[in-house]
Amino acid sequence: MRASGNDGVRVATEQTPLLAAEDIAAVNEAVIEPVQDGNDDTNNVDDKPLPVWQIAVLCYARWVEPVAFFSIFPYINKMAQENGHLDNADVGFYSGLIESLFSLTQMFVMILWGKAADRLGRKPVLVFSLVGVSFATTLFGMARTIWQMVLFRCLAGVFAGTIVTIRTMISEHSTSKTQARAFSWFAFTGNLGILFGPLIGGALADPARQYPGLFGNVGFFLDYPYALPSLAVGVIGLSAVVVTAIWTEETLVRHHADATSGAEDSATPKPQEYSTRDLIKSRGVPIVLFTYGYIMLLAYSYTAIVPVFWFTKVHLGGFEFTPLQISLMLGLNGASQAIWVLLVFPPLQHRIGTNGVLRVCATAYPFFFAVCPLLNLLLRAGTDASVAAFWVVAPVALCLGCGISMSFTAIQLALNDVSPSPALLGMLNALALANVSGVRSFSPALFAGLFAVGARTQWLWGYAIWVLMVLLALGFTVLSRYMPDYDEMRRERERDERL
Repeated sequence: MRASGNDGVRVATEQTPLLAAEDIAAVNEAVIEPVQDGNDDTNNVDDKPLPVWQIAVLCYARWVEPVAFFSIFPYINKMAQENGHLDNADVGFYSGLIESLFSLTQMFVMILWGKAADRLGRKPVLVFSLVGVSFATTLFGMARTIWQMVLFRCLAGVFAGTIVTIRTMISEHSTSKTQARAFSWFAFTGNLGILFGPLIGGALADPARQYPGLFGNVGFFLDYPYALPSLAVGVIGLSAVVVTAIWTEETLVRHHADATSGAEDSATPKPQEYSTRDLIKSRGVPIVLFTYGYIMLLAYSYTAIVPVFWFTKVHLGGFEFTPLQISLMLGLNGASQAIWVLLVFPPLQHRIGTNGVLRVCATAYPFFFAVCPLLNLLLRAGTDASVAAFWVVAPVALCLGCGISMSFTAIQLALNDVSPSPALLGMLNALALANVSGVRSFSPALFAGLFAVGARTQWLWGYAIWVLMVLLALGFTVLSRYMPDYDEMRRERERDERL
């Protein structure tokens, strides 16, 4: 990882594992060499410029994950309905189940990938994971039953090494002064994935019927109507494999112990050892980890509800969008989030701070969720004026509401700021992402299922799920008031180091 300020050097060590809670380098194994900045004044490490090309390469690899994840959203409901011969009201449960098992798989394998990255290096783990994601995503489009969809989606979840590895490599390339910009680009490319993933999925799904002049006589696409978008995403993934294999620089730099004496270089500083329990109990860490998980609960539950909400008939509480309309609206969602994160977040964070951004987003969340049933009321009215008003208000509300996505980047910076040491940032990220995977393992099935129950029973006119979402959002509004003071924590750590 990196150490800055009074630490004087940036250190990435196998005693500073990406995920493991204890030292994983035995005596006489490789140890890590301090990274020098090219001059004797190592105290200026925080002024080291951001390696833009390396960040760009990592961001391209990062782009693949949301493309693969969101590309199935425009057609997963229809695909599940056709493969499982499901009723309209049952579609949400099965599509949510598929995504929940995918995330549960990620949660179980993430620690293994982290340990592999610490032992073998970041780059080989990243490249191998991208290969696996590419092939697993391609296979998903050829599923013919619900259980094949589950199997191939879980196979994609097995290759979760990209998630932790990219975050850690970006942290290792950046300093305390450049991390906000680096993670803004990280978030921006993630939102580009949210933009392009649904567009690819919606535009290429069922090509024999969408483009009969081109694919109407192609038997393969008649038998496998959802293979083309998966193949396209697989090719994108393989392009990222090539890019990372050629241009990514390994950030886990090693030198070996002296062959004759077996002694380690005494100049290499050994970071303070923390167990997982020690780290979780550190000041500020519990509330930030909990808030991280809470924000992701809101995000993943909304992400699970929205495709089936837009797909559901108007009289049941939805928007009754076509797959193409779903892909266009999801694309607009991704584009809006990208603009908020790239253009609005950096100056806003500089002006009001990380906690200020979190509080603004926490205030906006309940209103954003409350708009959804109000828009359905316009469609239920069924008049020309109400439908026209819907198509004016809905895109504007979506674009403005996407400002809540700034909370995703803000909580990542909060996580960096509460780390007791830069050397522990990898472990802290791993804890947060394992927590997030756990949240994503149940939230899609739970909230999509709750939406399906509400649509079937028409409890509260089919709006019960949005009442729940508003109440959960109000919980975040309260929680955001209790975030720690990062500047005070930083001053205390610096004072402890001097002592």
